[in-house]
Amino acid sequence: MPEFSPENHPESPLEFSRQLMLVSAENWNSTQAQLCRLERDVEGGDWTLIGAPIQVSLGKSGMAWGIGRHSLAIPEARMKREGDGCSPAGIFAITALFADESQEKDWVQMAKLPYLSTHRSLKCIDDPHSRHYNQIVDQNTLSEIDWHSHEEMLRHDQRYAIGAVVAHNSGPSPACAAGSCIFLHVWQHEGMPTAGCTASSFSDMLTICRWLEGEKNPLLVQLPVSEYVRYQNAWGLPSVKICLK
Repeated sequence: MPEFSPENHPESPLEFSRQLMLVSAENWNSTQAQLCRLERDVEGGDWTLIGAPIQVSLGKSGMAWGIGRHSLAIPEARMKREGDGCSPAGIFAITALFADESQEKDWVQMAKLPYLSTHRSLKCIDDPHSRHYNQIVDQNTLSEIDWHSHEEMLRHDQRYAIGAVVAHNSGPSPACAAGSCIFLHVWQHEGMPTAGCTASSFSDMLTICRWLEGEKNPLLVQLPVSEYVRYQNAWGLPSVKICLK
């Protein structure tokens, strides 16, 4: 896959999106960042800042390039790998919301994306050798368990009480060991890095998930500021300064 350029990818990866979450970090090693919500009325229109910026925690190892809507292949770049503790950098679709049973009544009424109710048999598979790698599955519906590790979607620490699924490495055949089970979710406590997801307070995550609408093709743009500036024009990204207004 060639490195992205306007010549070989004339269409912006944001072209059909009307909702955008911009997570900008100081550098590749940052474990803390700022999330801004942006929205526009029509495809190709101007972006408007929604609400105040939200503080988020990133992976304990910072960021590494993920696999998403962006087109990028730089041999010397740090690429995300399974278990590396990095949050994926790039542009990613938000494909579903999830919540545990204590939130279900509210979520069924307000969810504007496909919704998953977490329960004991719901697992996200992080074993690269499984045919279910990087998929959320109901273990009770499968005739065979072919994995040796997974993420419990129903947790006692409330980190998955509410959240959203980030479509990193989510093609029909996910790249082996390129990273799995990437979510927006509730942080354990303020300032604590994650294992590779993007996390915020419960109240901020609730705000985010109530705002997301599937028909607006919501995207997560997650980058160090230097890379955001580097690809801003090529990818048609809004000015990062919009979040500072």
